[in-house]
Amino acid sequence: MPRDKKESHEKVIKAALEEFMECGYEKASMRRIGRKCGMTAAGLYRHFASKEAMFEALVKPAVAALEQWMEEHIERSLNTLHNRNEDLWGSTEINMMRDVVYPRMAEFRLLLNCAKGSRYETFLHDLVTEHQKKFENYLPLLKEQGYKVKDISSNEMHLLLTAYTSALFEPVIHDYSQEEALRCLDTVEAFFIPGWKQMMGF
Repeated sequence: MPRDKKESHEKVIKAALEEFMECGYEKASMRRIGRKCGMTAAGLYRHFASKEAMFEALVKPAVAALEQWMEEHIERSLNTLHNRNEDLWGSTEINMMRDVVYPRMAEFRLLLNCAKGSRYETFLHDLVTEHQKKFENYLPLLKEQGYKVKDISSNEMHLLLTAYTSALFEPVIHDYSQEEALRCLDTVEAFFIPGWKQMMGF
């Protein structure tokens, strides 16, 4: 990308982030984004085909990083289980928050607070639903290895995962400082992880 176009593209991204944060996806205006970066609405469309494409450019890298972490986490868990390694708690969603989410606070805050009207509107619910599917597939494997997994209904599992995931992301939603967010993460870990271990037969 030529330098001039790269610079103007960066201005568009900055203006779009500001507009989506202020107004949310639904009420964001391409015209206002153009004014913020000194460009006509027609000029914006040379950078992005639509408002949706612009919003996706801002949040998709964060979503992709989260999805990659989850896939690697599942693979690590399965490998550890099959190899009968006792350290099944070497990595949890607590690590996900520290390694993936907190370094990208702005993008995830955009996802959680400003996505109404976009395809990401139900991001947190979708995350819980996907996590639940994978977790419910993992529990029978623990049973096969002799762990005394508690019997729990799908509704109960959804309730627990929703509470856990909501607690993890609250510091993002409310824009806590890094220091406060990490302190809260320690609290969430101390509260939830013993319960998960007990439920999974550890």
